[in-house]
Amino acid sequence: MIDLGISKLALIGAVALIVIGPEKLPKVARTVGTLIGKAQRYMADVKAEVNRAMEMDELKKMKESMESAANQAQQSFNDTTHAFEKDWKDATSGFDGTDVMTSSALYETPVYMPQYRHPGKKWRLKQSTTPKWYKAQQGVRTKALSGAARVARFRPRKDVAGSSLTP
Repeated sequence: MIDLGISKLALIGAVALIVIGPEKLPKVARTVGTLIGKAQRYMADVKAEVNRAMEMDELKKMKESMESAANQAQQSFNDTTHAFEKDWKDATSGFDGTDVMTSSALYETPVYMPQYRHPGKKWRLKQSTTPKWYKAQQGVRTKALSGAARVARFRPRKDVAGSSLTP
């Protein structure tokens, strides 16, 4: 870059003052300053564009490395899954859903393995998980009352003489 010291700038200013004149010098100085500012902004934009291009290349390389690592992990997971399924089929090959009779070396009598049956939906037989004593303590209704029964339950009682028993 050009090495401009204070002495050289003073010399250039003196020559410009003599050549251009004192009336036009401020206008020329503003124009030169504007052109220098535009040149600096243009150079900064070029540098930023080059930096963005370099970062994009780095990001593309990083993306490719991450995708290859993900593909390797997926492949190893698939291999593990297939090996597990093969081992599971080998281990459960004797259980085809019927009662299987196997004999054990420890027992002289055969051991019967019953067939698995899904319990099904027995929602009528299920019991609540909340204990009855807790429901009673909290005032939770366990039995539903009809509207007429509720009115009769909360209606004030009258004694034989016709006066109300409640104060």
